[in-house]
Amino acid sequence: MPGLYYQHPKTWFGDCMPVFADGAYQLFHQRDTRRPGPFGEPFGWALARTTDFVSYTDLGEVVLRGGDKDQDQFIFAGSVFEANGRYHAFYTGYNRDHAAAGKPAQVLMHAVSEDLESWTKINGDLLPPQEGYDPDNWRDPFVLRDEENDRWVMILGARKGSDLRAVTGRTVWFTSTDLESWAFQGDFWAPDLYTMHEMPDLFRIGDRWYLLTTEYSDRSKTVYRSSESLLGPWSAPVDDGFDGRAYYAARSASDGERRYLFGWVATKEGETDLGAWQWGGTLVVHEVYQRADGSLGVRIPDTVRAALGRPEKLIGDPITLASPDGRQARQLGELPAEYPYVISLGITPQSPRSFALRLFEDDTATDGYAFTFRAGERRIDFDRIPNYPWYRYDNRGSERPFTVEPGRAYDIDIVVDGTIATLYVDGVALNVRAYDRPGRYLSVDVVDGTVTIERAELASSGECEAPA
Repeated sequence: MPGLYYQHPKTWFGDCMPVFADGAYQLFHQRDTRRPGPFGEPFGWALARTTDFVSYTDLGEVVLRGGDKDQDQFIFAGSVFEANGRYHAFYTGYNRDHAAAGKPAQVLMHAVSEDLESWTKINGDLLPPQEGYDPDNWRDPFVLRDEENDRWVMILGARKGSDLRAVTGRTVWFTSTDLESWAFQGDFWAPDLYTMHEMPDLFRIGDRWYLLTTEYSDRSKTVYRSSESLLGPWSAPVDDGFDGRAYYAARSASDGERRYLFGWVATKEGETDLGAWQWGGTLVVHEVYQRADGSLGVRIPDTVRAALGRPEKLIGDPITLASPDGRQARQLGELPAEYPYVISLGITPQSPRSFALRLFEDDTATDGYAFTFRAGERRIDFDRIPNYPWYRYDNRGSERPFTVEPGRAYDIDIVVDGTIATLYVDGVALNVRAYDRPGRYLSVDVVDGTVTIERAELASSGECEAPA
């Protein structure tokens, strides 16, 4: 189990429905037992509470699933908010047996609570799939207040038709004045880019609206669009993501001052580097911020950094690595046997073909993993070094677009917790899993160019046992 990132013992963290209430982040989520595998046992919504994304209070399962013949045999994702003096949860009731019986597998439902812990379901089935939309893919409602028009807006993920190969995924919307009667308004965002839209989210920062969607595709990323209007038109930034393939189903919540992104880092089947990505895993929280150009970036929350203690220097004076043709590497030190910890580096590249941060190397520096900044290809990726015999690591989707500016100093953080490593640099994040660690050394290398390591530090809480 991780020691910093959240995962309830003997369960795997699923989709998160965060809301800030009563001075804390209330994290409604699914817990998968994996008996015998993902979605093996039906689940409702559990609740965990935190103020710092480091310590969590477990409230157990609070929105209870129905019976095996009920619509909400499983409680899939939705959203929680406060209105008219009580809390509301709009959620997806899923019954895995309904499709075979000719009934919609997924229907939107409603529950209410006075205290976030005890919930009463109301009205039974609320909103079935509309005509022309896939009755088995109609889920993840998100509700927000549209003050300008004195109404409530609900968006959710859907798709047209039933051919799962067709890229007909879209976000649709309803409006209501009383949270009881809802008027279908049709497509909210229908770009015909993905098979399905999941976990939509909608919020405003300053004068811009941001629409988040997790793309149901082989890339499986949470992406976003922005607009000056709640109703679009929506435009995409150059980099429309927050993280890589492993970070899924992210939703956001704000305390009124800062906004955070709550997504889960998937596990790999068999807990091996070559395993297929699975549904569910471990919660990782990013802080979201707005850049000067209106695009969004993410960074490590201050409370997480503070929890890892005072950093210790790995190097004294700056180190310059230069290789006009080929690779030069430098080992910086040994990583802790215990986790969690954060590696913080200050690096200034001077037109290299690439440079890499090599983790978990053996003592001969011939085997490990690496986050590689490929300047010419304008991306960062994660892989086994060397990935031989071909292949020891499946890194599809473990990459992010990134432009290296020569002469610019970059602050880079890598949080290591259990089998997860999280890279942060200049508003970009990349979460990965690394299961087969040959050693504990940290190195930096450069190919066809020069980099200067201005700073290298490591902070560790030293309170958690190393993974088995």
